[in-house]
Amino acid sequence: MVNQLELVTYFQEVEDWCGNVLQLLSERYDELQEKELLEYKVRLLLNRMETTSYYIDQVSFLDEISTDVDDIQGRLLALLNEEEYDDSYSYRAVTSEEKIEPGKHELPPLPYPYNALEPYISKEIMMLHHDKHHKSYVDGLNRAEIEIVNARKTKQYDLIKHWERELAFHGSGHYLHTIFWSILNKDGGGKPTGPLLTQILNDFGSFEDFKDFFTQVTKKVEGVGWAILVWVPRANRLEVLQTEKHQLFTQWDTIPLLVLDVWEHAYYLQYKFDKDSYINNFWNIVDWKEVSYRFEYAGQLKWQPYY
Repeated sequence: MVNQLELVTYFQEVEDWCGNVLQLLSERYDELQEKELLEYKVRLLLNRMETTSYYIDQVSFLDEISTDVDDIQGRLLALLNEEEYDDSYSYRAVTSEEKIEPGKHELPPLPYPYNALEPYISKEIMMLHHDKHHKSYVDGLNRAEIEIVNARKTKQYDLIKHWERELAFHGSGHYLHTIFWSILNKDGGGKPTGPLLTQILNDFGSFEDFKDFFTQVTKKVEGVGWAILVWVPRANRLEVLQTEKHQLFTQWDTIPLLVLDVWEHAYYLQYKFDKDSYINNFWNIVDWKEVSYRFEYAGQLKWQPYY
């Protein structure tokens, strides 16, 4: 149980610290793009602190505040040391076998400033999409995992169907968005090289044919969902899939390489009803190096085919 007096004192210290950070940014970093990102994160944290009256007894809220403070502090130290803050580790293959306990997933930071993908994806969309929508999937996944663990412990399975659906929806939403951020880059576009290009040529005939097919599949997604380029270990080839929402009408035993979010929250504020332009502009910011990196790892996995 958290001591309430200590909790209130901690929140006050965080508020004071946020004020000092904003003052430092104002005095020393007028021209830096990272300044805008840091200022936004600090102000977002201060806004969340105003909800303490609703969460004062929740240890999870304290953990979230502490995580935000650590993120801001890490970015600030990198800026003070005149180093580029690199979040790419969040998306790279790792050798660590440390597991994430149920209910402990965290929102991965964006690997670039909110305005980095303009004019193709606006800063406002990136803020809402990442900080609100993606965060909601992380929160939903954590809650579903906790409820499922509780069901196993208590042997009470009356709501297990509901929580399994929540697990699939929010878990898929979290994982797909994590891939989505990683395969976008302000210096993207063009086409891939190396083994990925070779595989695309083998499976689709030409890069132009692949690009046109992926684009058309995306435009034909019914309702809200995704288009996904996947590696199929059982067939030893690439395929393009649709999925509605995040988890419906897709295919198991495949590995996502390139994903495109066509939920309305991904484009509507900027493109309104012109979803086609959003899809067409997507090709200007695809980070083919990242997609190729994913393919190099995925392509090593091959199952016994049956034909």
